[in-house]
Amino acid sequence: MKASRHLLRSPRPSVLFRRPCPSPTQRLTVPASSSLLSFSRPRAPFSTTLTTPKGLQPDSSDPKSPNTEPSPGTPSGAAQISDSEYHEIADQYLNTLVLAMEELAESSSEGIEAEFSAGVLTITHPKHGTYVINKQPPNKQIWLSSPISGPKRYDWVVPGDSQHEKADSTVDLGDDGQSGGKWIYLRDGSSLSDLIKKELGVELRHGGEGASDVNEGREGPAKSGANTAP
Repeated sequence: MKASRHLLRSPRPSVLFRRPCPSPTQRLTVPASSSLLSFSRPRAPFSTTLTTPKGLQPDSSDPKSPNTEPSPGTPSGAAQISDSEYHEIADQYLNTLVLAMEELAESSSEGIEAEFSAGVLTITHPKHGTYVINKQPPNKQIWLSSPISGPKRYDWVVPGDSQHEKADSTVDLGDDGQSGGKWIYLRDGSSLSDLIKKELGVELRHGGEGASDVNEGREGPAKSGANTAP
């Protein structure tokens, strides 16, 4: 009887149920949907539009100059003249230039040739190449093609009173010998007569006998036995 009670009172062995220890692989496994360890970045939208770099393109216009105001020495624009006035002034200038180039061709030993036909003056210089000077009535201009300075377009410009009068009281009669007007390249203010003197050594003087002088000069390549201009 005592033995049976003892058996009833004896404590039952306790059984502990433990979860199996996760393997190293299971410890490092994180659900892909976890927002805590998500490092994904939003993707930029895909575009098929090509980005054109800023700058000059073949079909773009020229950039504006930082200084849009004309310099004090640069003429502001061409004079307003009629068609008849244009032809009279341009023909007079070209005739003077033709006579000067004929004189240069005859006196020079360098083989310079000058030909004037249908309003086009062609000057062939053995060292520099071929010059072409012609009238352009639709624009009331004289066009020049130079092997040295390139193509240029000259407008008839008449200076104002302040430009016409100089400090030394010397009056420049200009290319027509009376108004002071000149054939001017408006982009830089240079004159056609100055370019001819610089590149060909011919100084044009209008409005009197001996209107033109052919000279060697420091800048001009021409050689002549005529009087040299200072």
